[in-house]
Amino acid sequence: MTTLVPRKPYTEDELQQLYPHGLQLHLVQILMRHGERTPVSARFQNTGLQAFWPYCSSVRQMKTAVMSHTGDYSTLEWKRRLETFGERDQPVVAAGPGGQVDDVCDMGALTDIGRQSTYKLGERLRVLYVDRLKFLPTHLRSVESLYLRTTPVPRALESMQQAFTALYPPSTREPDETGRLLAPVILTRAYSDETLFPNDGNCRRFAQLSRAFAQRAADRWNTTEDMEYLNNLLGKWMPEDRPRIGVDSRPRLSGIMDTVNATAAHGPEIKLPSEFYDARAKEIMEKIGVEEWFAGYKESREYRTIGIGGLLGDIVERMVGSAENPANKVKFGLSGCHDTTLAAVLASLGAYETNAWPPFTSHIAVEMFRKSEPVTATGGPGLWDRLFGTGSSSPIGRKPSPELSASEKKKLDGYYVRLRYNDEPVTIPGCKTPGNHLDGDESFCTLAAFKEIVDKFTPQNWKGACRMNRNSPGLPTGEPEPAGY
Repeated sequence: MTTLVPRKPYTEDELQQLYPHGLQLHLVQILMRHGERTPVSARFQNTGLQAFWPYCSSVRQMKTAVMSHTGDYSTLEWKRRLETFGERDQPVVAAGPGGQVDDVCDMGALTDIGRQSTYKLGERLRVLYVDRLKFLPTHLRSVESLYLRTTPVPRALESMQQAFTALYPPSTREPDETGRLLAPVILTRAYSDETLFPNDGNCRRFAQLSRAFAQRAADRWNTTEDMEYLNNLLGKWMPEDRPRIGVDSRPRLSGIMDTVNATAAHGPEIKLPSEFYDARAKEIMEKIGVEEWFAGYKESREYRTIGIGGLLGDIVERMVGSAENPANKVKFGLSGCHDTTLAAVLASLGAYETNAWPPFTSHIAVEMFRKSEPVTATGGPGLWDRLFGTGSSSPIGRKPSPELSASEKKKLDGYYVRLRYNDEPVTIPGCKTPGNHLDGDESFCTLAAFKEIVDKFTPQNWKGACRMNRNSPGLPTGEPEPAGY
């Protein structure tokens, strides 16, 4: 699936089952993949596919803060055109298939369709959390209740901004003390510090591990009947000096899939030959791609730790801080990220049992609940005896579960965690154990159990771990290390 087709809104019965009486929604953290985009590099121009696509009308409406000689700021409005190589390397303005020069997208850019789909995601989030559940206020009077973050990749930032604008349109944001419209705070990191996606560019050990799993996938799949099917169907479009398709071909199989998915999501003037959209071919590409990119999270604790453990550690820390610190106020988080983020999170929790690649604008909702009455989890008692605020930082959030004192563990009593992937609940294997879930529903994991599962692959020093084990094999050699326990 290329573009997400949202499920129908929950019925009242479904809503009551998903948000049962006796559980109070306490903190929501959304991880969202960006919307539809152009390919990250130009491929298959030999088929007639145009390298540059005219689907980014936002570049006509650029605005930049500029400072005057007095130190005051104003806004420079401008439009962007792309320049590229022409004959004999002469510079020319890049144009779309109809000669368009003003709406031309860069490589990997969020398109107008991607902006629409992420805006619609924001609308669905508003309907659920504002209108139906009454969890978030109808009007935003403070940004202290929000945690907004994005990777440094522009399409992730722009997608998150689109979703936020639909969650809280301008008419629902109160003015600040200066009389201007309340401005959200958006957090970003330098690429070298980024853990909101698997950062193989700045984590050398993770790059080594990911290459090893990619090579294993190549060894497993390059000579199979499935790959032969792809070669018979699409091989004629490969470069003459590298005519065979493989996991490690040029372009790589994942790159071919990238161009197929991007073109499938857009207009008729930007299309590959029809055989590229063959249903079996797409199924094969996604199946192999999922193994190449995500099997490591299912099989290797080290892969989980340096690939996505930092992000999940942050998510757990905010939940624990929400439970223990009444002064903090964060209720809702929205993070702009990528397909590799979502699949890594689910696979590391043992909850990605599919061969389907995450569609554009997919999202994971990590929801934390508290019991509004004395609580008994399956096989284990707990007591809710205080009302806590919500927050982010926590002195015990990153403390490994075995090191928690009895009083620290008690702070987690009465809290539950549930994940929904594209509006469908997922169940974590370790949460099925008696005592680790809400009585009668294994998708509601106790916060203590969820933290214990994540703690096992949360790095205490991510950059240090990225420099370790450089001389060790990339594939696991010992006992299996299954995810989700």
